[in-house]
Amino acid sequence: MGTASFLTRARGLLHIRNQLLRECLAELLATFMLIIITLGSSAQKITSFEVKGDIITTYLGGALAVMVGIYTAGGISGAHMNPAFSLAMCLIEQFPWWKFPIFVVVQILGSFISAGAVYILYYDAIWHYSNGTLTVSGPRETASIFATYPADYVSITNGFLDQVIGTGVLMVGVMGIMDARNKAVPKGLEPVVVALLVLSIESSMGANCGCPLNPARDLGPRLFTYVAGWGPEVFRWVEQRG
Repeated sequence: MGTASFLTRARGLLHIRNQLLRECLAELLATFMLIIITLGSSAQKITSFEVKGDIITTYLGGALAVMVGIYTAGGISGAHMNPAFSLAMCLIEQFPWWKFPIFVVVQILGSFISAGAVYILYYDAIWHYSNGTLTVSGPRETASIFATYPADYVSITNGFLDQVIGTGVLMVGVMGIMDARNKAVPKGLEPVVVALLVLSIESSMGANCGCPLNPARDLGPRLFTYVAGWGPEVFRWVEQRG
């Protein structure tokens, strides 16, 4: 009885009544879940000699991360987790423009925090694999755990088009899934279908640039690597990655 009463009082004290704050915290948590799983999958692929080169591990982890993120906060903030999606929602008048910059900042912050969590989780593996040197290029680079970098053969123009096309396909697919006038997805399974959409895009369009499809997913962790020791090279176009 006493425990139940204590929990009731605690819930009352912790309850957040401001709707915008609730949405921002939900968006922060959803983005954190998305990115920590995505980067964790990448960390395993890069730092483990046994599975290095198993790109499907990374793609599957990223797709499932989208599903987890939507289930985490879809009912509160909509679980945008992606500035491109927030922009698309604004353009079709399903999301107010004044919230757009707020959500973008929250999404980047969530990505930054999750990058820090992955760095802590794989701290020993990263330093062991890199031989004690944090580099963006070379055979033991570890920067690509956190941000996406183009393949050696990709030009700036091709890289830009790669991201425009990939993100465009994602937006069209998500809008189709969300459209109530379209062929309905069974209620509650929308996150699963979106995850499959992401997996299909990553499997078919990931070779050029790693298929980030999400500015926050790339910028937040890239900012983290900049301050965590990889340096300004993380913002330069790397032509040779070893």
